[in-house]
Amino acid sequence: MQVFVNSKQYLLPQSVNYLADALTNFGITEPIGIAIAINNKVIPKTEWQQYLLQADDKIMIIKATQGG
Repeated sequence: MQVFVNSKQYLLPQSVNYLADALTNFGITEPIGIAIAINNKVIPKTEWQQYLLQADDKIMIIKATQGG
């Protein structure tokens, strides 16, 4: 399935259907300090395991950083 992550195209394996699985596929194993929006809607972390992805979803991954 094709999705877009931070404006870059990715092809996910057929076995990846849920947001949590996609994040693991992208190498995100520690979801601390990140937020996810799909098609401009923020997805709460409590929904990542059951959020079903659709072809051509636009996934925005936002990482918190420290600084001043």
